[in-house]
Amino acid sequence: MRLFFCFLFLLTCFTCSENEEDENCKFLLNVGVNVPVNLNLPEYGQLQYTGNSVYIPNEGNAGIIVANINSSFYAWDASDPNYIPNTCSPLVPSGLEASSNCGNGNTYSLATGTPLYDSTLRCSLKFYPVKQTGNTLYITN
Repeated sequence: MRLFFCFLFLLTCFTCSENEEDENCKFLLNVGVNVPVNLNLPEYGQLQYTGNSVYIPNEGNAGIIVANINSSFYAWDASDPNYIPNTCSPLVPSGLEASSNCGNGNTYSLATGTPLYDSTLRCSLKFYPVKQTGNTLYITN
């Protein structure tokens, strides 16, 4: 009887400590990000208008996509979180959506970071906080 309770206790400990994270959502690294975005510069001029987005290369895992949604700014890692990183991993923004260039059809909302059109995709985009001071956005993690 005592052996039964010991077995039950150990079983409970191991099942409770199990990591609840989805194993498929571990493609992206936790890379340090600290990017200032001056909205007065021509390359970021589109962000002055709601519904637009801009790709910033060489940051995060595969660049960063910044979107203006009703004068609030959202920043996402541009790497497709449902795909093993490679040369086609950076998502291509278009308005408030970003699509994969890998031929898999993965498309994400830049308002929520969630997958669009395919309910089988399990991972959402990696979010980076944005703080605005005047005409400069600070994207950090």
